[in-house]
Amino acid sequence: MNLPATFQGTSYAGHVITALQLFVTATSFQTETNPETRAQYSKFSQANGKVPSATWPSRFSMMVIYTPALLTSLVFLLAPSIVKEPAVLLPRSSLATALCAIHFAKRCLEVLFLHSYSGRTDRATPSLIGVFYALTVVLIAFANDNAIRHDPDGRSDMKRVVGSTIFAIGLLGNFYHHYLLAKLRSCNTKSKYVAPRGCLFEFVACPHYLFELVGWLGIAIVSHQLNVYLVVASMSSYLGGRSVAQNDFNRKTFDVREWPRSRKNIVPFLF
Repeated sequence: MNLPATFQGTSYAGHVITALQLFVTATSFQTETNPETRAQYSKFSQANGKVPSATWPSRFSMMVIYTPALLTSLVFLLAPSIVKEPAVLLPRSSLATALCAIHFAKRCLEVLFLHSYSGRTDRATPSLIGVFYALTVVLIAFANDNAIRHDPDGRSDMKRVVGSTIFAIGLLGNFYHHYLLAKLRSCNTKSKYVAPRGCLFEFVACPHYLFELVGWLGIAIVSHQLNVYLVVASMSSYLGGRSVAQNDFNRKTFDVREWPRSRKNIVPFLF
C-alpha cells in the first residue's frame, strides 16, 4: 500500500509545518465551542457582547474571507504557464490547486449572488481567516508540487477520479444546503431567524459543513499527501466546533417543536 507522503527534501521546514497543523487541529474545536474565543463572524459577530469599533458590512467581510484564497489558487494555476524563468520558485499546476480554485470561486459567487446579509463584522476576524485560507492554498499547492517531484508515481488516475468525484459530491451538497438556507432567509424578515428545514437539516445543524469537509477530503485524496490530509483534520476540528456552537444557538433560539433537542451537530446520528 502506497502511504501518503510528507514534505520531503525540506529539512526542518516540513516538520515545522506538520507541527503547526497538528497544533491547529488540536485547538480549533475547543476554540470554536468557547463563546469567548470563537471566530466572531456571521451570527456570532457580536456574540460575546463586545462591539468592535472598526467594522465592515457582512457581505464585504465574507468576500475578504474567500477572495485571497481564490486569487492565490488562480496565481498558482496560471503563473507556471506564463512565467518561464526557472529562478521563479512557483509550484507546478496541479489538479488539487484547480479544485481549490473551484471551491473558493463557488464561495465567492454564493456571497455575491445567493446569500443575504445584514449587520456588520469586525475587520480583524475576516482578515485573519482570509489569510488562513490563502495559506492553506499555498500549503496544498506546494505539498502537491513536493509530492510530484519526489514521488511522481504516488498518485494514480484512480485516486484522481475518486478524489474528484468526492470533491464534486461535497461541492454540490454544500451548495444545496446553502441554497436551503438562502431560501429561508429570502422568505422571511431579515431580522428573524428561522429554523432550517429540508434534506440533512432534518438530522444535523450544519450539513453544509459536513459537505464542505467531504470536498476537502476529495482534495486530500487527489493530493495523496499527508499534510493535505492534515488540512482535512484541522478543518474538521474547526467546523466541528463551529457546528456545536450553531446547534447550541439553535436550541436557545427555537422551541423543541422547531428544533428537536436530539438533533446532532454535523454527522447524522453520530455527532
